[in-house]
Amino acid sequence: MEKLNKNKDASPLYAQIAEEIRNKIELGVWQPGDKIPAELELCEFYDVSRITIRKAIDELVHEKLLHRERAKGTFVLDLSTKTDKQENYTYVKSFTKEMAEIGEKAETLKAEIKLITANKELARKLMLNEGDQVLQLNRVRGINNKGFVYFKTFIPHDKYFSLNAKDYYGSFYELLKTKGIIVNQIKEYIEATKPTQEVMENLNVNEDEPILKRVRIGKQKNTQFREYTECHYIGSQYRYHINFI
Repeated sequence: MEKLNKNKDASPLYAQIAEEIRNKIELGVWQPGDKIPAELELCEFYDVSRITIRKAIDELVHEKLLHRERAKGTFVLDLSTKTDKQENYTYVKSFTKEMAEIGEKAETLKAEIKLITANKELARKLMLNEGDQVLQLNRVRGINNKGFVYFKTFIPHDKYFSLNAKDYYGSFYELLKTKGIIVNQIKEYIEATKPTQEVMENLNVNEDEPILKRVRIGKQKNTQFREYTECHYIGSQYRYHINFI
């Protein structure tokens, strides 16, 4: 487990804890049926209140990643017991397609591409070794020459990915398809938050602007490819739609 980021611009403590537990389940560190540490043990480790721990666990129970058993504890849910095994997966839809469905043309107003080395947290999300090279893509996207979402995407670096930012102004998922990569499994969560300094600078908003933060881990089934993306939407200019078929 990692210590929390208590910087004022960081996400809420309960969300950080929930994300770490979520990652452990996602990466198989905690297997279906495993009992997670008791609330008091988590309180002591993270140096937070029991209310904070309970809020983090409540979120994961709601997502059906954990379940509580009276007088026994909290356990990782066995996905095989679900009536719908796709319950934790969302339909993979690019921003370009999402805008097209409402009659708008998605635009990329700004793109930056760079190579970084994976820290411990990023390596865990992408199933890499700490210190491996990672491609970081930052983009401001929107419609009608007005940006309202800031994407930060991380993928394992490979020589067939361009380091020219001009190559990333279209649909990222369509670009991946040209490399033989189809992201067909996604796990994500959404939360309301305040903008960080980085988000304020890229979206030209002030610190009081509500932001819809959407975090996802995308995978290509039966391969090692993973994508980690943080999407920051201006709350007053974006509405997230989910269609159940």
